Amino acid sequence: MSAALPFLPFSKPTIDEATIAAVGEVLRSGWLTSGPKVAAFEAQLSEYFGGRPVRTFNSGTCTMEIALRIAGVGPGDEVITTSISWVATANVIIEVGATPVFADIDPVTRNIDLDKVEAAITPRTKAIIPVFLSGLPVDMDRLYAIAKKHNLRVVEDAAQAFGSSWNGRRIGSFGDFVSFSFQANKNLTTGEGGCLVLNNADEARLAEKYRLQGVSRSGVDGIDVDVLGGKYNMTDITAAIGLGQFAHIEAVTAHRRALARHYFAQFGSEFEARTGAQLPLADFDNSNWHLFQIILPDHGPGTRAAFMRRMADEFNVGTGFHYAPIHLFTLYQERGFTEGMLPVSEKIGRLTVTLPMFYAMTSADVERAAAAVKAILTK
Repeated sequence: MSAALPFLPFSKPTIDEATIAAVGEVLRSGWLTSGPKVAAFEAQLSEYFGGRPVRTFNSGTCTMEIALRIAGVGPGDEVITTSISWVATANVIIEVGATPVFADIDPVTRNIDLDKVEAAITPRTKAIIPVFLSGLPVDMDRLYAIAKKHNLRVVEDAAQAFGSSWNGRRIGSFGDFVSFSFQANKNLTTGEGGCLVLNNADEARLAEKYRLQGVSRSGVDGIDVDVLGGKYNMTDITAAIGLGQFAHIEAVTAHRRALARHYFAQFGSEFEARTGAQLPLADFDNSNWHLFQIILPDHGPGTRAAFMRRMADEFNVGTGFHYAPIHLFTLYQERGFTEGMLPVSEKIGRLTVTLPMFYAMTSADVERAAAAVKAILTK
């Protein structure tokens, strides 16, 4: 019955015809790389974040690396972060020569546990990279109180949090460095890309140097390189997509919150008690609901794989998982991290499943996905 229905993916970008036409205009303009569309996109983002300087890049990964470099993080320094994230969050710490330190997560929010963060601070700690999993921010007041107390920089991994807020204030409109991703499955996409919100004009100029080989220009033919940069600039093609997406961000956020509410209604108040599964924190004020994730009941090894296969094979519903614990990857075990160090992260990393959630979804799609989950977990 369900298999006869069209496949329901866990994520799918929505690009409207006006945006497609805008990309065509860029292709016809003769200016394809960083140019007027990038400048316009950065200006809109800056306005959205209350006038803070914003620079765009070709990924949300390099934005974190560049933030660390601007903050002076390097060899001999430690950076505290979470193991439940895309591996880029920790890789950028190694990339600048620093040492990642993992703190366990809160079992309810699934974000980094700020008590564990404070306990992990040493004289070598230079920065914290919190991750806003599924678009849900950490306790921002507590985070910045800890950072101020210990004189630490904060690089917010807000890759999933465009449109999220904290107590009525947009994520990105306050704080220290704030990194967003515009990868294909994000609430606002440019296909690939990202942006970094900075604190002042000097940091913005330094970010521009790191973005393009360390180059600074003056006059008609003046050029100099005084820092080692990379090739991280955004193109006008992708910026045109971003401008088109930005026009709909408020509607996107509102719709995703409505879909999340409908998921909770479909699962009902008895779902967790009946199945042993765990629903996400029902935050409809701060989270942009980039993802809707459940934690499966623990039936041992193979629990998640078996569930995901049944969702696809029996119900034609796609799922994902976000994320496998970073500290258990070979690269990190070779650096001394071992199983058992972060028990909450390891359990959630093994049992988390991402259900369909994207702008083009309907209430009927939510009902279909929730019904499939209940059918599997209540047998």
